[in-house]
Amino acid sequence: MLGFSMIQLTRNHGEKFDKELRQRLVHLYRPLRSTPCFLHRPIENRLKKAKKFPVIIEFEQMYSGLTKAHDHINADSKCKIVHEFPSTSSCSAVLNAATIEKLINDDCQIKKIYYDREVTALMDVASPSVHAKQLNDNGITGKGVNIAVVDTGVHPHPDLTEPTNRIIAFKDFINNKVEPYDDNGHGTHCAGDAAGNGFSSNLKYRGSAPESGIIGVKVLNNMGSGSLSTIVSGIQWCIDHKEEHKIDVISLSLGAAADESDCNDPLVQIVDQAWESGIVVCVAAGNSGPDQRTIGTPGISSKVVTVGAMDDQNTINRTDEEIAPFSSRGPACGEESKPDLLAPGVNIVSLRAPGSFLDKTSKSSRVEDDYFSLSGTSMATPICAGVAALILQVYPEFTPDQVKQRLLESAVDKGLPEYVQGAGYLDAQQAVESTDSE
Repeated sequence: MLGFSMIQLTRNHGEKFDKELRQRLVHLYRPLRSTPCFLHRPIENRLKKAKKFPVIIEFEQMYSGLTKAHDHINADSKCKIVHEFPSTSSCSAVLNAATIEKLINDDCQIKKIYYDREVTALMDVASPSVHAKQLNDNGITGKGVNIAVVDTGVHPHPDLTEPTNRIIAFKDFINNKVEPYDDNGHGTHCAGDAAGNGFSSNLKYRGSAPESGIIGVKVLNNMGSGSLSTIVSGIQWCIDHKEEHKIDVISLSLGAAADESDCNDPLVQIVDQAWESGIVVCVAAGNSGPDQRTIGTPGISSKVVTVGAMDDQNTINRTDEEIAPFSSRGPACGEESKPDLLAPGVNIVSLRAPGSFLDKTSKSSRVEDDYFSLSGTSMATPICAGVAALILQVYPEFTPDQVKQRLLESAVDKGLPEYVQGAGYLDAQQAVESTDSE
């Protein structure tokens, strides 16, 4: 088997492939284990052309490399380029093994090819416990600041549309629909965690930034899953439309298992570009705790605010909180200190999307008629994103780095190891009112 071309390719150019793609290219030869040797070569040629792989190609030089790659990809009717991502000098494509071999051997300036693997939504009285209500009562509500919820979509819930519609824009990368909707329910819950105004509950269930605008970006399907390329497309869209829709914050309650050998995968690259463009990015740490080194990607990025989950015991009192057992722990790649901080993430009541997948399969989680209870770092992340919006309302000139500094400096140390709590427990009031970082 060592003489087969794809095995030789992965051995000679191992640095050009992520671990997942290397394994899949080698596994291409499994059917040959019980096949007579004289049939190996013709079957190998057939397998290399038949099996298709969804990938993300990163180039050393975007356009010169892409132009050359186009020639090889267009030469095979079974292969195609799907999306281009200029912010990260990359594109997504569907390729067979034969074309991958040509791209590598013909020097198409390819830096790395990643398997376009699955990314999922991270699920397993929050606002008062992070002291956002006190700010809201003083008129600091996130007004004039917009949060992009990159998730399963957004249902036009009354808490987002009454008395005025705060769903600023909606982009659907799954079904290409124009009007806001959410066939899973996760994204709607997250939007409410950040910016629900309590319209349907007499202000009982409110997010941390109840007057912020919401931009719904649907990148996950009705089952709460998507792919690396779809997420990258959604974040690239936020970068491209930052000025048009005044996108100030991105909330990402999704992720995939991180490859410790690669701390700069496509998700990390695109969230870093969003950060550099001036957008604060809050990312869920993941729900793979309590083991160490379980932070998912893109939460391993050193730039973004990576959020773990605290169990606030459903009380406003801050003396009885405990770290949620499911909350992923660091350290992350290169001994990076992650998560950055903790926010409430257990039994969080937020907006219900009627008729969605979660609504139909978890009826016991319904709260009254308009709300739904979920747990996970998915919930903690938009709560933090809402607090970032409060900071930007008061300090609109702040860069993402300054917002992050405020969040970390004001977090309350809970006496836990840094790889568990980061800087500590989110405190909105201190983050907005402190003067330490001015």
